[in-house]
Amino acid sequence: MSLKNSIYNYGSIAKWLHWTTALLFLLAYCSVYYRQWFTEKGTPENWTALQLHLSVGISIAVIISLRIIWRLTNPQPHLEPASPLANFAAHAGHFALYAIMIIAPLTGYLGTGVNTEFLFLFEIPKFEHTALFQSWVAQGMGLSFEQFEKPIDFIHKQILGKWLIWMLILGHAAAALYHHYIKKDRTLIKMTTGKDQLK
Repeated sequence: MSLKNSIYNYGSIAKWLHWTTALLFLLAYCSVYYRQWFTEKGTPENWTALQLHLSVGISIAVIISLRIIWRLTNPQPHLEPASPLANFAAHAGHFALYAIMIIAPLTGYLGTGVNTEFLFLFEIPKFEHTALFQSWVAQGMGLSFEQFEKPIDFIHKQILGKWLIWMLILGHAAAALYHHYIKKDRTLIKMTTGKDQLK
């Protein structure tokens, strides 16, 4: 399997980045719902689940940065034959996914009220304690962290976490399965086995 993409398939690096992103988003949801459903506030288990969620969020930000760099420096496999409207929908869907994958960890970090103990190896200061917050938000906008955090937290938890991310992920998965089982083209194969044709 080639490391780089071709006009026919995604390479192994693009596949690794794609499926690692999917796994990290799954872990992000598992950690946050485990914390909500199975732990009590103020307990060590609650804190551990929170720190796992924050660590996964930072990891997503790193992986997405690598994905964008790799996408911009590698050819993309050609789209399967389809109508102009379907091609537009595919491009729009990918754009929306990338936008969400950037905005979700960004709003998560900006609205976090505690430092991130990244995998309990080292500490990343919360945004409130950075020079950027002091110069841009506190002095530039005249906002306290509580004033700044409230709308950011609403976007991250209520809009993205509860609704938009799920809708886009389910739509993305449904489109891939539609191409594989209904249209019987190579859309899903390009990101999995890379075989030349469906059996």
